[in-house]
Amino acid sequence: MPKIERDATAHWTGNLARGAGSLEAGTGAFDDLPYSLPTRFGQAEGRTSPEELLAAAHAGCLAMALASELTSAGTPPGTLDVRCRITLDEVEGRGHLIVASDVEISTTVDGAAEDAIAAAIAQANAGCVYSNLLRDAGARVSVVRTG
Repeated sequence: MPKIERDATAHWTGNLARGAGSLEAGTGAFDDLPYSLPTRFGQAEGRTSPEELLAAAHAGCLAMALASELTSAGTPPGTLDVRCRITLDEVEGRGHLIVASDVEISTTVDGAAEDAIAAAIAQANAGCVYSNLLRDAGARVSVVRTG
């Protein structure tokens, strides 16, 4: 695989407590996504957060990795629904850290045995760059099939 580089821009105005920011993708895929401290730690109120974007990245990466594993095994997926929840928590002596990523996968794969699907999920998780990034950073990564 070739080297991949993507970029995004964050713009912030004001202090931490009362300020607000926006995020923009270098590709133009999203523009002016608002975020702030109150919506990051409280109610989202239609705004995003770095943790939500990380959850989307992890879910998207795992979906693609699993589609690849299943296709390589000769049983391409009909559908894959991947939900990811990132947990940011305070760790004594270290401040706030990403401590967990909990992933739930629901699949429709015609012709694949349950053990083959489980093996493909395990291989996808082992090869997903976000799973590896999070594990290497000390976060717990849990991936389960829910359907």
